[in-house]
Amino acid sequence: MRLALDAASTALGRTAPNPAVGCVLLDSHGQLVSVGYHARAGTAHAEVHALAQAGGRAAGGTAVVTLEPCNHTGRTGPCTEALLAAGIRRVVYGTVDPNPIVAGRGLARLREAGVEIVGPTLPDECERLIMGFRTWVLTRRPRVTVKLAASLDGRIATASGESQWITGPAARADVHGFRDCHDAILVGAETVRRDDPSLTARLEAPRDDHQPRRLVVTTRPRSLAASLRLFGPTLAAGTTVAAPAGSDASHLSAGGATIWALPADERGVSLEALLDRAGADGLTSLWVEGGGRLVASLLARRLVDAVVWYVAPRFIGGDGLPALGPLALSVLADSPRLVRVRVTPLGDDLRIDGDVDYMGSGYSTPTSPKTQE
Repeated sequence: MRLALDAASTALGRTAPNPAVGCVLLDSHGQLVSVGYHARAGTAHAEVHALAQAGGRAAGGTAVVTLEPCNHTGRTGPCTEALLAAGIRRVVYGTVDPNPIVAGRGLARLREAGVEIVGPTLPDECERLIMGFRTWVLTRRPRVTVKLAASLDGRIATASGESQWITGPAARADVHGFRDCHDAILVGAETVRRDDPSLTARLEAPRDDHQPRRLVVTTRPRSLAASLRLFGPTLAAGTTVAAPAGSDASHLSAGGATIWALPADERGVSLEALLDRAGADGLTSLWVEGGGRLVASLLARRLVDAVVWYVAPRFIGGDGLPALGPLALSVLADSPRLVRVRVTPLGDDLRIDGDVDYMGSGYSTPTSPKTQE
C-alpha cells in the first residue's frame, strides 16, 4: 500500500476534480507486476493504468489500491469491470470513495463477483491523499488551507514592509512543495501590490511543467497594475482575478487574465461566492498565502479547513505587519483552534500545521472588517 501511496502522491495537484489514486498489482504468487496512478482527469484511472502495464500477468492476482475502485461510467469506464475482466481475485483498498455515486458500490460489485476484499488499509494516509476531493465532492467547494510565515511575535513584515525573507531556505522550499500539490493559490490584492509575487511552484527537481492556478481577490481591480508579474505575458493566462460584478478589470483581461465577476458587499467580494466559483471550475484544493486581512476574513466566515504556519526564530516588534487581521473576538472560548497538530523542524524554523476546529466559535461575521484591500 505504501508503494501505491507513493505513486498516487506524484499526481497531487494535477487530477482535479478527480482524486489522486495509486494502484499496485501483484500476480497470483504475490510478486510485483506493475504500479499505476491516475495522472489527470480524463486519463486512465490508476487501476487501468496498472493493468495496461501488466498485460495478462495480473490474472488471479491482487490489486492494492488507495481508493475504492469506481463502479460507474464517467469520462472513463468503471474500474471494477476492468479488474474483473483482468481476472483479479483479491482487492486491498485504502479507503472508501466519499463520492455518493460510488461510496461502497465498487466494493459491493467486486464482492458479488467473488473477489476477496481486504481493508481499509492505512486509511489515514489514504484519506490524506483525497482531502481536497472529499471536500469538493461533498460541498462543491475546494478544501482551503491557509499558509502563514511569521516571526515569534506574529509579524509577517517590518514597519517598512520588508518581508524577504522571514523564514529560511528549508521552510521556503517546503512552501513550494505545498504549492505544487494544490490546484490553485489564492492571495489578496494587497499582497500582490506589496510583494509583486509570481506564485509559482519552484521545485529543486520538478516532476513536470505543472503550475497551480493563481487567484487574486480584490474590491478594486483598477488598483492592480498590468505591469505586475501575475499579469505579464508569462503568467497572465494562469491568473484569475475575482472582483465585484460591474467593476472594471479590462486592463487585466486584455493581457490574458481571467476575470470572475462576483457578488460583493461593504466588506468586499463574497468569499463564499469565490469558493463556489472555484469549485464550479473543478478546483478541489486552495492554498491561501495572504494577506492577513484576507485570512482573517476566511476564518471569520469559517471557510478555512487547515492552517500551515511557519514560525521563524526572530522578533520584528509591534510596529511590524501582523500575520492576521482582526477577528472581533471578545471571548477566548470562541476562538478557532487547530486539532491534529503536527510540528516539524525545518532548519531553524518550525512548521505547525493542523485542521481548524470551529466548535464553540460563536462570533458573528457581519461585523468583520473589510479584508481584501
